[in-house]
Amino acid sequence: MTTNTTGATIESAAETVADLCEDRELVVASNRQPYSHYYEDGDAVSVDRPAGGLTAALDPVMQAAEGTWVAWGDGDADREVVGPDDTVAVPPEDPAYDLARVWLTDEQVEGYYRGYSNQVLWPLCHLDTAKMNPREEFWREYRETNADFADAILDSTDGAGSDPVVWFQDYHLALAPRRVRDARPDAFLAHFWHIPWPSRDVFRACPQYEQLLDGLLANDLVGFHTEDYCRNFLDCVEAATDARVDRASGSVSYRGHRTFVRSFPLGIDASRQADLAESDEADEWWAEFRDAHGIDPSDTLAVGVERLDYTKGIEQRLAALERFWADNPERRGEFTYVQKGTESRSGIEAYDRLQDRVAAEIERINDRFGTDDWTPVIYTTDHLPEAAIAALYREADLGLVTPVRDGMNLVAKEYVAAQTRDPGVLVLSELAGATDQLGDEAVLVHPYDTPGFADGIAEALSLSLAERRTRIADLQREVHAKDVYEWLESTFETAAAVERGRRSLRQSRPSPTDD
Repeated sequence: MTTNTTGATIESAAETVADLCEDRELVVASNRQPYSHYYEDGDAVSVDRPAGGLTAALDPVMQAAEGTWVAWGDGDADREVVGPDDTVAVPPEDPAYDLARVWLTDEQVEGYYRGYSNQVLWPLCHLDTAKMNPREEFWREYRETNADFADAILDSTDGAGSDPVVWFQDYHLALAPRRVRDARPDAFLAHFWHIPWPSRDVFRACPQYEQLLDGLLANDLVGFHTEDYCRNFLDCVEAATDARVDRASGSVSYRGHRTFVRSFPLGIDASRQADLAESDEADEWWAEFRDAHGIDPSDTLAVGVERLDYTKGIEQRLAALERFWADNPERRGEFTYVQKGTESRSGIEAYDRLQDRVAAEIERINDRFGTDDWTPVIYTTDHLPEAAIAALYREADLGLVTPVRDGMNLVAKEYVAAQTRDPGVLVLSELAGATDQLGDEAVLVHPYDTPGFADGIAEALSLSLAERRTRIADLQREVHAKDVYEWLESTFETAAAVERGRRSLRQSRPSPTDD
């Protein structure tokens, strides 16, 4: 029952990008690369391609724009295929743009990525400052790695003419814009921050908050998922710098430069998700999974899909499910929860402990309520193909998306898009960024309110077929209309408007020879 309301297309998004970047070099910079090369069967080199998410959405746009993508070369055969300038043309079968790889030492991976990015900025922005680990060497490696990324960007724009367009992705590269700005004042710089931006009191818990703001304010445009994050960012700038913040225009004047701050809610490729849900591969996988785990076709099914990260609220969800089965004994034996977890950032203590706790809690709940014929929580950390994930979404009567904090949460949108048959219900955390778009038609819960959360599950299960159909249709209209390509279009249309204003200002200034 897919609603065929579509947003932008790959072609229209690419055209919007091309309009801004006509006769100019486009550079995308991200920690993760769109293609990686690895050794398979001895010396044979294979390519790992973008399967989903942001890299998969940006790849066709970059192919149309014919720019350069700068990213960390983390594949074990990545060095084998690059030229003397550390770049390789991609896609391999029909090269359309350059992938410029940044090489990181073991110390940089430990300090910049596992350290500062994931043990300082990640907990900071998710309001869990107790998990921050702001070690001096982490900051040093973060600074040095951002400088390496900036230098790779500058190398990519060297000789490319005036006014290159550089689009930074996420919290890994907060300092790089300042270094690029200093070297290329003519460049148009934009930055999208994919995680929440905290309040100013929380943000100042980071020892380097001033340097982070200085780096981000070198951009012409900074984007966040929601208006709340934009306000938080402006609050931080106002409290921590001598910048002039113009709330009416949503802009900051700092060090002789003006930065515009806007919200661009990230979407998914909703049409592709619906196609995956209806694929033969999804049908085949689901039949095998259901048989392997003894799931009766008449059973009621709930699903959760996420990385094993403390921000995703998995422990709180398990507590609510336990409360639900305790309060509703008639649901035992016919209401099953499937938890797909993906191990994340193993080796970082907070993540290792979480993985152990989740496994232990699931075992305890299954021991408490399970029978010879029924397992309350089916848990897997196996790698699943995209069609398998889509099948889980499709078959689930409830999609439990209940993070304790999340910038957007695309799982909520994936679940909605994959509801192509019997309509399910989205149970969504109040604390997810997706609530701004999807909250009206979801059943909202607070992840820390265990009895209220359990009641929310009961409410979702009690909805009539007509109510479920209405809700999912409204949600699908939103998810399809505000897809990832609409996000791209909106971002670059705004960038073009900012650029026009910037050029107009430059042209209106008197030249040095004017009296």
